Amino acid sequence: MQIIANLNLASALDTLISLLSAFVLGGIIGLERQYRQRTAGLRTNVLVAVGAAIFIDIGNRIGGNEGIVRVVAYVVSGVGFLGAGVIMREEGNVRGINTAATLWGSAAVGACAGADLIVEAVLATIFVLAANTLLRPVVNRINRQPMDTESVEVTNTVYVIAPLARQKEAMQRLADALEQANYPAHSLEVEAFGDDAVQIEATLSATAIDGDQIDMIIQKLQQQACINQAYWSPSTTE
Repeated sequence: MQIIANLNLASALDTLISLLSAFVLGGIIGLERQYRQRTAGLRTNVLVAVGAAIFIDIGNRIGGNEGIVRVVAYVVSGVGFLGAGVIMREEGNVRGINTAATLWGSAAVGACAGADLIVEAVLATIFVLAANTLLRPVVNRINRQPMDTESVEVTNTVYVIAPLARQKEAMQRLADALEQANYPAHSLEVEAFGDDAVQIEATLSATAIDGDQIDMIIQKLQQQACINQAYWSPSTTE
């Protein structure tokens, strides 16, 4: 009988509008993440936005404005734990922070939709998208500016193992690959690697890099006949 007592078509319609708004707006944010092949893509962002909207809508229906305030606090902390799950540390590099922050933004969009603040939800979506798209060229331009490597917290180095007889060719292929990707080398050092091979170390000038792009460069270098092995590694300066 409690189910019948709780039936309210006007309230159900309000919930439908909130969830639909969260679904669409979360999907817009997720599409950008999916296009860039991030860990949390379309479905994850939609689920976070819709989930936040559901909780806020329930809090609104049961406890009114006070219920919304209480539920928002739990949504914020809960999404914080979810975001921590997509942050990874790989060989000194921390990856996934932007994805976690985007999930947080999707939750905020969903919370606005659940609280019937549709205009605010749309505005929040616009600003989340702007942060992930419009600011990207600015960040890349800043990060690619050469700096004194001694003042940089993380130094990224590409290593190439090549036969001694093809040292010059390997160095040229390495330098060309980095230049084409807009990651010029700050310095190139050569060390003996056994009796008939050398190790070439290219320290990148950029202050920050895209790990996926560097991985692609490494794959191309490994396909070169003059290169036996290629890999990269970040190192942290004290």
